[in-house]
Amino acid sequence: MQANNQKFDVIVIGSGLGGLVSALIMAKEGIKVCVLEKNNQFGGNLQTFSRNKKIFDTGVHYLPSLAEGQILNQYFSYLDIQNALKLKRMPLVFDVVEFESDSNSYPHAQEKKHFVKELGQYFPEEIKALEKYVLDLEKTCRNFPLYHLSKENKNQDDLMHLTVEEYFDGLTKNEKLKAVLIGSNFLYAGKGNQTPFYVHALAINAYLQSAYKCVLGGSQLTKALIRELKKHEAVVLKQQEVEKYVVEIDQLTSIETKDGQRYTADMFISNIDPKQLLKNIGAQHFRKSYYTRVQEMPVTVSSFSVHAILKPGSIEYIPHNVFHHQDEKSVWNATDYSASQWPPMYMLSMTEDPKNLGFAESLTLLTYMKFEEVEEWAGTKNTVLAKHNRSNDYQQFKQQKIDACIHKLASRIPNLKENIEATYASTPLSYRDYIGVHRGNIYGHVKDAQNPLLSFISPKTKIKNLYLTGQGVNMHGILGVTIGAVATCSEILGKDYLIDKIKSEITNKS
Repeated sequence: MQANNQKFDVIVIGSGLGGLVSALIMAKEGIKVCVLEKNNQFGGNLQTFSRNKKIFDTGVHYLPSLAEGQILNQYFSYLDIQNALKLKRMPLVFDVVEFESDSNSYPHAQEKKHFVKELGQYFPEEIKALEKYVLDLEKTCRNFPLYHLSKENKNQDDLMHLTVEEYFDGLTKNEKLKAVLIGSNFLYAGKGNQTPFYVHALAINAYLQSAYKCVLGGSQLTKALIRELKKHEAVVLKQQEVEKYVVEIDQLTSIETKDGQRYTADMFISNIDPKQLLKNIGAQHFRKSYYTRVQEMPVTVSSFSVHAILKPGSIEYIPHNVFHHQDEKSVWNATDYSASQWPPMYMLSMTEDPKNLGFAESLTLLTYMKFEEVEEWAGTKNTVLAKHNRSNDYQQFKQQKIDACIHKLASRIPNLKENIEATYASTPLSYRDYIGVHRGNIYGHVKDAQNPLLSFISPKTKIKNLYLTGQGVNMHGILGVTIGAVATCSEILGKDYLIDKIKSEITNKS
């Protein structure tokens, strides 16, 4: 369907999860929607890629809270995609935390009672602290209404200022237990003395409810959402990079793409990086203080990932994720690593070989990487649509980093090196170019307990018909971004109306 010179009710710019969910919520209201994506593949962080006929995820490695009646399950049911997804529940122990100087693998288990029981075997004197911890997670999440489909407004001021470090110092004096409990903080790029505890709670609590793997990759989420959008007669177009924004009397009237297509709408929802959006529209259309604040907001660190294809039947499959740290102290501030410490930690995730059950077909190792490490190549861009062969120096840099990661991992899996068929890597430049995030950041703007308002961006902008969604505005992650899209659409449709609508549809389907 050609959208050139057509008028829509809502145009969504960017097809990441936040954009697709926002688009579908609006389309379900009978609103004429168009989604524009600049890349060759829809989905943002949901994108997958294939190497040697093996599928790798760029951002979705496991999903939380998808069991019957749980919060992401409810949202996906409302969006009519829950039953379309091919999911596999992870084992009871879905994550383990490890330290180089400690032979133990500390389990994180699904469901609160199992979480306490499994870790209690390693910390029998800390059972009460573990019981308090899981209750505090739940209690904290209860202060965020959309995490339990509530219309109630709650005062969150105290939560905003409590750091992860302060919370755990008040929970227990056992330093090893503290490190174990925050051992999966790669999920939010946590810093002990900066990250608010509520960020930890919102990220972790959902996984303690349930944890699932997306069989065949996270792109099936994209496909399911687009199928539903098309059922509601929405237009979804790729290779449509918006180049010009036409603003008249504080309203966005139309946009134009690089290939000269023009689109008009009554409302616009942006799923692109807020910093880039404001630059593209033009500083003159925003208050100077607002524009400057957004541009100066610090973003989270970026990531380096190694994707390895393994020889069949060679490496035993590990069904849970592994979060490996140097020691119990480094876990608090691994994002601030020095060059000699790299990689400061890693998250390991494997895919089982369907032809050799019990053995891994491939693995992905993720770790932190500062954008400064790739700064000298920042002027280059390389995507499917804009191919650019970066210099040999860059290729050598990538290989050195791959080798360092594999060497680190080989200390855990001794027969690894000789059983790797091929390796591929993604750097901060990959995340920047394909996902479109500022300096390749993995989780949007830094949440800082010392200055909570610094990282707050309202979904509603001073341009009357322009709204924002995505991890650059609200929380990151599949659940966080889905909830953020609901928050954005609430600004347009009304919060009470939308929550009632979601609840009503879920009830009618059950």
